[in-house]
Amino acid sequence: MRQFNSFEKSEKSEKNMTRKLLLISNSIMHGREYLDHCADEIVEFLGSVKSILFIPYALFDFNEYETIAKKRFQKLDIVLNSIHHAQNPAKEVTDAQAIFIGGGNTFRLLNHLYKNDLIKSIKKRVGEGMLYIGASAGSNVACPTIKTTNDMPIVQPPSLHALDLIPFQINPHYVDPDPRSKHKGETRTQRIKEFHEENDSSVIGLREGSWLRVENKTIQLKGSTGAKIFQKGKKPVEYTSKNYLDLTNP
Repeated sequence: MRQFNSFEKSEKSEKNMTRKLLLISNSIMHGREYLDHCADEIVEFLGSVKSILFIPYALFDFNEYETIAKKRFQKLDIVLNSIHHAQNPAKEVTDAQAIFIGGGNTFRLLNHLYKNDLIKSIKKRVGEGMLYIGASAGSNVACPTIKTTNDMPIVQPPSLHALDLIPFQINPHYVDPDPRSKHKGETRTQRIKEFHEENDSSVIGLREGSWLRVENKTIQLKGSTGAKIFQKGKKPVEYTSKNYLDLTNP
């Protein structure tokens, strides 16, 4: 298996921080139900943990989102409780063994995380070993910033700085340029190039159907569609499922 050893270390990340994350590009695959494509991975990742705290902030209707997520996790024999019912959201995070942050609009999600004062508490608990699952926007906010999201800024969060659980950026739902397309707008590759004109962080273009399994300082690319690694000043590099990627410099 190939090893990718060029992720820069985030200056803000604690050296001894424990990381156990499952970062999924998308919640739904064409022709399948919610989280069907990664359900087995979720069960394996959670192990003996049979309850999970859900953060529905990325969508407008929290109750409807809770219903969708709860139905899916019930099939996995996992109890899901949504944080939007809590009077003290930070305490819910403190008490949780595992957390799931669903997809939707990344700007709205991050805004609510700041509004409910959850940035520090989530980061602290992940560093203590709480299991973190993110899908789409939930994967975006695990990054140092949300600068590589695909979403429109429908609200303005206090900052673009996010949870900083990993020292690189993710672009979920990554789509390769189509040479046959007549569309003249920017491709994802062009947008990531623009990101690197102003920023240094590596970016993983994570295609739909793929996810990252993070265990402390290493990650494994899993799923069926692979990913593309973008580094400033370098040509993008293709990686396939089961490649191991290293979070630190060699």
